[in-house]
Amino acid sequence: MSEDKKRSILVLEGGAMRGLFTAGVLDVMMDHGLEFDEVIGVSAGATFGVNYVSRQKGRTIRYNKRFAKDPRYCSIRSLITTGDLYGGEFCYHVLPAELDVFDEKTFVDNPCVFTVVATDVKTGKPVYHTVPDMSYESLEWVRASATMPMLGKPVKIRGGSYVDGGAADSIPLDYALNRGYEKIVIVLTQPLEYRKGKMTRIPGFHALYPAVAKAMDERPEKYNEVLDRIMRLEKAGRVFAVRPPGNLPVGKIEHDPAKMQEAYDIGRKTAEEIIGGMETYLNKIEDR
Repeated sequence: MSEDKKRSILVLEGGAMRGLFTAGVLDVMMDHGLEFDEVIGVSAGATFGVNYVSRQKGRTIRYNKRFAKDPRYCSIRSLITTGDLYGGEFCYHVLPAELDVFDEKTFVDNPCVFTVVATDVKTGKPVYHTVPDMSYESLEWVRASATMPMLGKPVKIRGGSYVDGGAADSIPLDYALNRGYEKIVIVLTQPLEYRKGKMTRIPGFHALYPAVAKAMDERPEKYNEVLDRIMRLEKAGRVFAVRPPGNLPVGKIEHDPAKMQEAYDIGRKTAEEIIGGMETYLNKIEDR
């Protein structure tokens, strides 16, 4: 993408199953034909954001409800037998290839750049990886972005080890600003008043992953500072943020299809209420 075409970017926060709110927002955006030069997703923002780039409206909520109670998808059994709460091979390779087929051709043909954020286990720093296709390695990058420490094995890719991008950069606002985008739309998965508290220490975590643990110790302050900056940039007309109106009925793990649908429907309703404002923001030509 040339510098003069860096007009708009869509930033998708994670939040595990809170990402179903994002899925609802994205489906309404697809209804209205909204497209971006780049989409950057963190954790669930990555795993669900791919369906926006492949233009598969409804796919995210469909497969989540279908496999909500399947132990291969998300279960303690999967954690014990595979080392991953969300089954890595099943979720990221079997499901998109065989059970709810991902439209790789549309994804590849879409000129939109798709980027995921992962955390380097060795350094604790964020890694921003552009995903060009849905090859096995590319899907492993998407998986890495959403692999919650201690609930999934670090994903090994070309000699590196990676976990959830949210540990190092939960909301990649600076990435979007530093890349020079004129229009920045951010989909958050917590309500306006939310602020992150200190991390609960997990026995053995700091010894096992010291760099990631340090990043997570620092995460609340950095996360809350980004939220405050987003609010200031909103008031200045620099960014457009979408948030749930209150706490969502799902958490990091959810096996109830009805609650999944409820979170998704809240996303749709929220998006339908603000879509006109988003379109105006994206189409507005700034005074030069």
